[in-house]
Amino acid sequence: MEKKNVKIPFEEALDRAGYGLYSYINMFLSGLSTIAMVCVVYGATLTVAASACELQTTGAQQGLLVAAPIIGLILGAPLWGYLGDTRGRRRMLLLALISSALVNALCGLSVNWVMMMILQFIASLLGSGVYTLAMTLLSESVPLAKRNTAVLMVNCMMVLGQGVMAVIAIPIAPLTYSYHLPSLDIYWNSWRTLVVTYSLPSVVCACCCYFMQDSPKLTLVKGDERRALDILRTIHRVNFGRGAVLDVQAISSEGLISSSASKKDQIVPLFKAPLLKYTIIVSCLYMFQLSGSFLAWLPTIANRVIRMYETGEVADKMNLCGILNSDIEMVVDPDATPCAMNTISLLVVIAVGILQCLLNLFITLVVVNRAGRRNTVMVITAFLGACGILVNVVPNTVGTSVLFAAFLLGYVVMGLYAAIAVALFPTHLRAMAIAITTTAGNITTFTGIQLVNFLVSTRCELGFYLLASIFASTSIIASFLPDERFLQMPNHPHQRKASVYMERL
Repeated sequence: MEKKNVKIPFEEALDRAGYGLYSYINMFLSGLSTIAMVCVVYGATLTVAASACELQTTGAQQGLLVAAPIIGLILGAPLWGYLGDTRGRRRMLLLALISSALVNALCGLSVNWVMMMILQFIASLLGSGVYTLAMTLLSESVPLAKRNTAVLMVNCMMVLGQGVMAVIAIPIAPLTYSYHLPSLDIYWNSWRTLVVTYSLPSVVCACCCYFMQDSPKLTLVKGDERRALDILRTIHRVNFGRGAVLDVQAISSEGLISSSASKKDQIVPLFKAPLLKYTIIVSCLYMFQLSGSFLAWLPTIANRVIRMYETGEVADKMNLCGILNSDIEMVVDPDATPCAMNTISLLVVIAVGILQCLLNLFITLVVVNRAGRRNTVMVITAFLGACGILVNVVPNTVGTSVLFAAFLLGYVVMGLYAAIAVALFPTHLRAMAIAITTTAGNITTFTGIQLVNFLVSTRCELGFYLLASIFASTSIIASFLPDERFLQMPNHPHQRKASVYMERL
């Protein structure tokens, strides 16, 4: 038992609070939060095709419907990062979840595609802080030794987001009911029900997060030592049982930088030494993650390919672009619901999500601890980027499909990027840092989505060569990061280069 008034460092106090039931619940809710965000932001990737008949959208308009939420992410993430750093992670997380769910549900009442696009933009703007807030709240509530694993495990759930959307869509999308709403002059049908259903994960997650604690680290940084100690005691009690008593009487804030309510003070340090280098590198990592642009169109691409297979007109030597650019009429069943998503294509989306989750688990539990985050990113981006380049080089239908699926698995690096960002930036700047770097990535994602939509129908091969090459070049950018495996080797030649990194860990 510590002597009264003897303060111990925060990280030691957090380590004594332990890693147990509270940590697992926190990880699950963080993962559920990211899935909820995916359903709100990327739900259009599934509903845009199903709503095309009623809203009479063109290919360009469908591209805007898919990309508009990305603009919401770009504009909203820095604001939520600032609010999270100054107003508290948990409070802002609850606000983001509830507000985005309500606006997203209103999308189901859209009378035209413009109204739907505007509401989806607003919903995404309100939900853009969920990922940042959930990840920073988690990282500041688990011991240092488990922090990297916790962040990567949450990413395992996040990559399942699109698969979860497909699971939700399978029983709803094929329904053929239609009810006229005279006041709006619209027909309530399955795709509108699907839009509303995508708000439910956010509501469920908000209800659960209400009973969680705020970040003890940020609370201490803001000067409320007593409240921070109460949070740690609650975490310890949930981890070890009601009778458990945390042997910490006081916490030292030494080494933690005081929080500031100034927006300038939240942003400027990220663009000055020593953090400028890491802000640029992590931003570039997110910006070059362009396999996500193809992932956004996976339901549409899968729907096209599966329908082509059902016609029996796919030749064995056709590559993916050959299939996508084919002029063959795709009407398979004249009695099928117009614009409905093919169930098999939804199963393909689920399968890709499961593969991403399994790969992420393997990376988290086996690879990262041995190879390090930086080296893992370098290998994954180089190899899977090469797969994307080869998609249209292999003149075989099965081979090109396998390579395309492998290229889509590159999305798993997002969890590694989050873990790297959490380690690099100090507590009082962390949410803003993640928000700014992910915003940089969202800008290129928006551009990539538009490029994929345009190039797939015009210069398909160029689209794969260009975006896959950029993704593969991420391995070069990642090489400028320090290798964390050397951080505990004071005499190693890389130790000096890694010293700043270790201070932020």
